[in-house]
Amino acid sequence: MANNCCEKKICEITALRDKHKRVLWIVLGLNATMFFVEGIAGFMAHSTALLADALDMLGDSLVYAFSLFVLARSARWQAGAALFKGAFMLLFGIGVLGEAVYKILYPVMPVVETMGIVGALALAANLACFFLLYAHKSDNINMSSTWLCSRNDLIANVGVLLAAGASYLLLSRWPDIIVGVLIATLFVHSAIAIIREACVELKKNWLHSSHEFEG
Repeated sequence: MANNCCEKKICEITALRDKHKRVLWIVLGLNATMFFVEGIAGFMAHSTALLADALDMLGDSLVYAFSLFVLARSARWQAGAALFKGAFMLLFGIGVLGEAVYKILYPVMPVVETMGIVGALALAANLACFFLLYAHKSDNINMSSTWLCSRNDLIANVGVLLAAGASYLLLSRWPDIIVGVLIATLFVHSAIAIIREACVELKKNWLHSSHEFEG
């Protein structure tokens, strides 16, 4: 009876990992595609917001790829992956702040029509990612932090659209700067939360390993 229960549990875990793998491959493909789309559009439209969102897509692609790498690993490996993702998000937040400073020093009016169209496309892609990941956000720390990245993307996408609309109405570059600062603040806050959670998980695993060694 115990063996049957164990075998059933192993099958459940394997099935869950397979589901995670399929979902992460899909969101990886969407983010990698949108990185190129937004990167090219941002460069041609002189849009700091689109370029920043393209970098976000690239960062997410790397994050999802790393998540795939740790799917079959231990809880310690998953906590390490979450720590890496948190650090990456923190660096990205600092990078967006740098983009905002650059926009102040070198003012260029972006092509708001391109911002709006590509921004809406990016929002649609991230909505798909968000709902795919939502069903698995409570499965483990790795999927939780991955879903958190997706949630931040949606807020960033809406910010790009708001910046495009405000820039069009005001004929100003300042909406881009404001959105950049808000995105950076969000990412820094989320990064710190992920890093803290990962550190707690790593500490638990370290204590558990220590007790096993002593035993």
